Amino acid sequence: MAVIDIRMPPTHTTEGLVAAQEIRRRHPQVGTLVLSQYVEVEYALKLVDGTSERVGYLLKERIADVSDLVSALERVAAGGTVVEPSLVSELLEAPAARDPLAELTPREREVLALMAQGRTDRGIAEELVVTRKTVEAHVRSVLRKLDLPVDAGENRRVHAVLAYLRR
Repeated sequence: MAVIDIRMPPTHTTEGLVAAQEIRRRHPQVGTLVLSQYVEVEYALKLVDGTSERVGYLLKERIADVSDLVSALERVAAGGTVVEPSLVSELLEAPAARDPLAELTPREREVLALMAQGRTDRGIAEELVVTRKTVEAHVRSVLRKLDLPVDAGENRRVHAVLAYLRR
């Protein structure tokens, strides 16, 4: 078992988290219980990335009672997972990540996919057997739904394609 504080020397930032990840990578049979002063969702998710066996994440205040600490260590050592209850609450209450493409119609997604292939409006119109005006309307709708910048120095089509490629 390894019991590690997230914040360790020399910078007291995430050295403990890095150490826990490295222990899990090199020695997956070693249980790792990470302690933190605060609930940090991002850190907890990094800790369980890949597998949730033999891992724990608790607030330091949670282990003030020795029996709670021993219980957590036993569960992690036995191959289980221990997660700070307030972390679970925070994850359940967090809004789901917004998918910027979710609002697009199937046809708009098709137009965006062709834009990502480098097609012009004319090329898209020929591929979909529609008029160029129809393609222009779909492109305008895509750009509006993706809430892209309207700054003259920004290419909205490029931003739309990047949003498509990021998904």
